[in-house]
Amino acid sequence: MNFLELFQTFGSNVWIYGGTFVVVLSILVFVHEWGHYIIARLCGVRVESFSIGFGRELFGYNDKNGTRWKFSLIPLGGYVKLYGDVDPASAQHCDQVEDGASTRSMTAEERNQAFFSKPVWKRAAVVFAGPAINYIFAIILLSGLYVFNGKPVTPPVAAAVITGSSADKFGFKPHDLILEIDGKPIYSFEDIRREMMIALDETRNFLISRDGQTVMIEAKPEKVEEEDRFGFKQSRGMLGLISPRHAIALQNLLSVDGVEFAKDDFEGKRRALTEKMGQQFTIEVTSENKRESLIVNPKAEFNAFFNTAGHKESEILYVVNKDSNELVQFTPVNAVGAAFYQTYVITTGTLEAIWQMITGARSAQEMGGIIRIGAVAGDMAQQGIVALILFMALLSINLGLINLFPIPLLDGGHLVFYAFEAVLGKPIPDQIQEYAFRLGLVFLVCVMVFANLNDIMQLIL
Repeated sequence: MNFLELFQTFGSNVWIYGGTFVVVLSILVFVHEWGHYIIARLCGVRVESFSIGFGRELFGYNDKNGTRWKFSLIPLGGYVKLYGDVDPASAQHCDQVEDGASTRSMTAEERNQAFFSKPVWKRAAVVFAGPAINYIFAIILLSGLYVFNGKPVTPPVAAAVITGSSADKFGFKPHDLILEIDGKPIYSFEDIRREMMIALDETRNFLISRDGQTVMIEAKPEKVEEEDRFGFKQSRGMLGLISPRHAIALQNLLSVDGVEFAKDDFEGKRRALTEKMGQQFTIEVTSENKRESLIVNPKAEFNAFFNTAGHKESEILYVVNKDSNELVQFTPVNAVGAAFYQTYVITTGTLEAIWQMITGARSAQEMGGIIRIGAVAGDMAQQGIVALILFMALLSINLGLINLFPIPLLDGGHLVFYAFEAVLGKPIPDQIQEYAFRLGLVFLVCVMVFANLNDIMQLIL
């Protein structure tokens, strides 16, 4: 999809794409800043303002504690301004108070409510609360979904193996059940995809269950570059396994063990497949205007053909005796455990992907900005509320993680300064902090510009 097509797509669905992006981001920003706010209040810090968005205020109100709650013009973030701080980033503080046309020093009571006067552990708690509550919010969302909706799981079984792929070269077979990858338990086919996404072309160790026996396979996926419908590129490792969700429509079947058939020769195809039941053989299919060769082994003990519409054109060959989706129901306690595990997996996967960008194993062009996030948010909204909630949980985890990076201006940068202060017994000199915050601002602006230029360039080129 080029830039004009994307513009037309966004333009015709402005409320879906633009509206979803603004709503999702506003919710996550509110959650993040509320974490700062509530812990600040518990620590006795006065909060001067709580803003969703930046720039000129659109509307707001003052609560009984003197906090100004407001929505601002640019809905791309937000902040809480703590009493005594010069700016919302807590980069500098001041003990002077404007009193009419003049200024004066803070009274003892006012100073006690200022953020900078609090012990270092309280300041660290206020700062850490923002990223922490993003993680808590994601765990709540995932837990709620697992309890009330269940978790759709595609079994980690190889329905087929792509001929000539890494899986074929390293000895995978149809019906292999993947138990572990590098010692990490695998519960679904989505887990395999996620592990391969991060692996790129690095060797991984697979623990396989095959015909009641466990087998170890050391395999190296092939690094491929994929492009989504918007034109955004992403690298991933391709192993070459076909999930149980894939069935073969007979009208798309081209050949069986090298014997080709006409598109409408359904009887010939069915006869050839029936003769091969219970054996491993190769079929060729057409998918998205390309030919693909698959190694399959439909089991003879179950009916591999299924026809819902009563027409030959609708007849389907199932190549694995597994349901494509298993809806796993959770108790509240198990749901929380599963949500914690999923959060851990997403966090470690994100960190590994970032490290790959730093080392050059993964292209930095995969770093996306506002346009890419908005496109994904709109797509998730069109898929339904469950997909949108999953996306919100993923984005909340990433927002919390990024804010913990030890970069000045981010929460993680403040925590580094507080750690030094706790060890040294005194704050880092103001001049050093000021230079660090300036460098942090330049770095963050450059990253944001680079990420958004990535989006634009991939759409134009």
